[in-house]
Amino acid sequence: MQDMLIQLVTAFLGSLGFALLFHVRRERLLPASLGGLLAWGVYLLMGMATDQDVVRYFVASVALTVYAETLARVIKAPATLFIVTASIPLIPGGSLYRTMQNFMMNDLDAFSRQGLTTVLLAVAIAVGMLFPTAIFQLLRRIRPSEGPAK
Repeated sequence: MQDMLIQLVTAFLGSLGFALLFHVRRERLLPASLGGLLAWGVYLLMGMATDQDVVRYFVASVALTVYAETLARVIKAPATLFIVTASIPLIPGGSLYRTMQNFMMNDLDAFSRQGLTTVLLAVAIAVGMLFPTAIFQLLRRIRPSEGPAK
């Protein structure tokens, strides 16, 4: 339990650090950073349901994108601001490191297995962001045309 709490705090702080790096306005720092905490929290919760990292990353990226798109409409700011900062904890840096380490050690079997895993994680994150964004875009286009009939 303490390990999960440490992970959530570091996810929040990592997102906050990148929000500061991207010069996010002060009033948007907390919501942007909470997105990273949410994303990693969903990832950890999904660990109770499945041990498949690709599924966990996908669901976490869907949750963070829904959060970002919703927050963008409430705060009236670009969703990209929240998506980028919230996705920082999900970046598969450890997997990429192990991929390169296997390559440098000339272990091509491990390199190809780990490389495939890294690519699958990146695809899971991208597709997890794509679906909610597309749905929000579709809803935005449908909504203006739904007016009272004249």
